[in-house]
Amino acid sequence: MPLRPPPIPSPPGSPWWDRIRHADRRPVLLARGRIRRAIAGWLDDQGFTEVDPAALAVSPGNEAHLHGFATEAIGNDGLARRMYLHTSPEFAMKKLLAAGETRIAAFVHVWRNRERGPLHAPEFTMLEWYRAGEDYTALMDDCAAMLRLAAQAAGAGVLRFRGAECDPFAAPERLPVAEAFRRHAGVDLLATIGPDGATDRDGLAVQAAAQGLRVAADDTWSDILSRILTARVEPHLGHGRATILDRYPAPEAALARRAADDPREAERFELYACGVELANGFGELTDPAEQRRRFEAEMDERQRIHGERYPLDEDFLAALAQMPPASGIALGFDRLVMLATGAPRIDDVQWTPVP
Repeated sequence: MPLRPPPIPSPPGSPWWDRIRHADRRPVLLARGRIRRAIAGWLDDQGFTEVDPAALAVSPGNEAHLHGFATEAIGNDGLARRMYLHTSPEFAMKKLLAAGETRIAAFVHVWRNRERGPLHAPEFTMLEWYRAGEDYTALMDDCAAMLRLAAQAAGAGVLRFRGAECDPFAAPERLPVAEAFRRHAGVDLLATIGPDGATDRDGLAVQAAAQGLRVAADDTWSDILSRILTARVEPHLGHGRATILDRYPAPEAALARRAADDPREAERFELYACGVELANGFGELTDPAEQRRRFEAEMDERQRIHGERYPLDEDFLAALAQMPPASGIALGFDRLVMLATGAPRIDDVQWTPVP
């Protein structure tokens, strides 16, 4: 029998399903599976119940700059109902907390429109988990465990991205947002926030301009904060060891409750490694009236910028009143795999990337 000729190397730009390219990607994909199993086993040992939230939702989420994928559900009567692919399983999982669950976790596919790049994909995997009756600082310990587990499963001594390194076995640094802005940007952030959460847009604009950052006439306080965070703060986070960027300003609380000791801040943190944001955790807000006010303000801003609104999930707001005090967090699983394997792009760690 004649020998099969050696395979021809894949040309540049070949599709992910090309046999040679897939062979190159396969070790990372197998590591992805090991990381998932390690984390799932740890969650099980911690007493979490793995749940499976539905992907179709009446609202994709109510953040001004979050873009959902819309579709139609056609009933037996032939009538179409607007639905969305969820951008997070948060609303569904909090309904489960209201129903009586106490420790729940889910690996889920989520969808976000207008997001594509080395760290962004329109469809990706999110790991989300909740602890009823526990302070949000418990999630910080969870995050440290996730970093260790991912590195061990991938056989990695360090996490890597674009030349940056982070020790996944070192205790993360816990850094308040206000201190990070002072240290890395020379900005007094809390001076621009009132006790009632009102913001001083011009005061923050002056500080940003003094640091050489461009400020447009129509930039809001949140726009300026985001620019400072992206340009001056994030590049310094998670180098050498992970950073927990804690106590976000109250105007950026999203679904988190305000800090008991300072109403200008909220029980919200983000996890960074190698300058990459990996997770977003909350001490969960359980006041439906306050949550409605925040959602409506976000949708007003969305209408102003994008000319559209998303509906509110009234069922979620009703369940919020029955939800126990809890902490919850969402982690970008693909990004964690990227850092543990040293992959440069999110597409490299997905079995079948979106075309």
